[in-house]
Amino acid sequence: MSTLQGKNILIGITGSIAAYKAAMLVRLLVKQGADVQVLMTPYAREFITPLTMATLSKHPVLVDFYNPENGDWNSHVDLGNWADLYMVAPATANTMGKMAGGIADNLLLTTYLSAKCDVMVAPAMDLDMYQHPANLRSIELLRSYGNIILEAATGELASGLSGKGRMEEPEQIVEVVRRHFESKKKLKGRRFVVTAGPTYESVDPVRFIGNFSSGKMGYAIARSLAKSGAWVDLVSGPSSLSADHPNINLVRVQTAEEMYEQALSFFGHADGAVLAAAVSDFRPVQSHHQKVKRGKENWTIELEPTRDIALAMGEMKKPSQLLVGFALETHDEVAHARKKIASKNLDWIVLNSLSDDGSGFQVDTNRITILDAQGGVQEYPLKSKEEVAYDIVQKITEAYNDV
Repeated sequence: MSTLQGKNILIGITGSIAAYKAAMLVRLLVKQGADVQVLMTPYAREFITPLTMATLSKHPVLVDFYNPENGDWNSHVDLGNWADLYMVAPATANTMGKMAGGIADNLLLTTYLSAKCDVMVAPAMDLDMYQHPANLRSIELLRSYGNIILEAATGELASGLSGKGRMEEPEQIVEVVRRHFESKKKLKGRRFVVTAGPTYESVDPVRFIGNFSSGKMGYAIARSLAKSGAWVDLVSGPSSLSADHPNINLVRVQTAEEMYEQALSFFGHADGAVLAAAVSDFRPVQSHHQKVKRGKENWTIELEPTRDIALAMGEMKKPSQLLVGFALETHDEVAHARKKIASKNLDWIVLNSLSDDGSGFQVDTNRITILDAQGGVQEYPLKSKEEVAYDIVQKITEAYNDV
């Protein structure tokens, strides 16, 4: 039986030349057993007819809030509650800007604001519009709300130019949808520990030893796991980020020792852990209770090692548990990562390098390589951290295929 059998999927079509692809998308989803309901903006009707979409979806197409002939009301609330997934494809810059800003001036947008399900967005526009800072900000805002962005493809555009802006092909979108529901099926009810952010080790009341980690990668992984149906204990060092999902239990800590205690307390009852935090390797032997004043002499701070969370989890790990570590390296990356896998009893390690542009701390993108204990290597291109998190969770899902 198809993973999509019996799934309720809303397809929102906006005013783009790529609307013709929505016809094939709906046809493929219906063929997979999904129940598809189509919403269209008024401008979308200029590109593809409601009759075509109604024929393919086997449901009347909804455009307006009500039918002026008989007064029938199309409830955006009911539609949002009905759907297991809401896909806006194609999504124009105009519609994405309104979604990001909370504007609700048509049925498609009001339904988006009412939707309780996951939302996927497939942008489509010319390359200059796609790269405009306003549009890129809309995309990032939608990601931050928890929406899944299906990055536009690169190729020939309707304008005759070539570049990024093509809506992803329907076959690829259906595969993403299938994997999305497969993740929910495999991870539902499982529990994971995720660590995120930096840790701070106090030198005195106003100074600390820490690093530049923002926590974005760990929080994205926690959100992706939660969206896939898993329960997540997110142990976070100092971060301004929030984890707004009912499946996430957020525990904030300050020091490496606090993160060690909390993470290990959850791991004993978990199905696995993803250790994305940038934990301090050392802490001051002495932390002063009052601010140390400037003097003319050098100030030497003696440091001692902190307790190793990955090592401790590796020692207590059961055969049924999955342990994923992270390695941020500056040189000899693969050799160092392989050594960590062996010494800490990890199943995989996610390697990223500070030498790669767009990777590391305080950025919204990452380029990773996943190495496993059996010697396997899987490289990924530069992506947003939300998409990287999705890739990692998909790999976690695959690990449960035989369970």
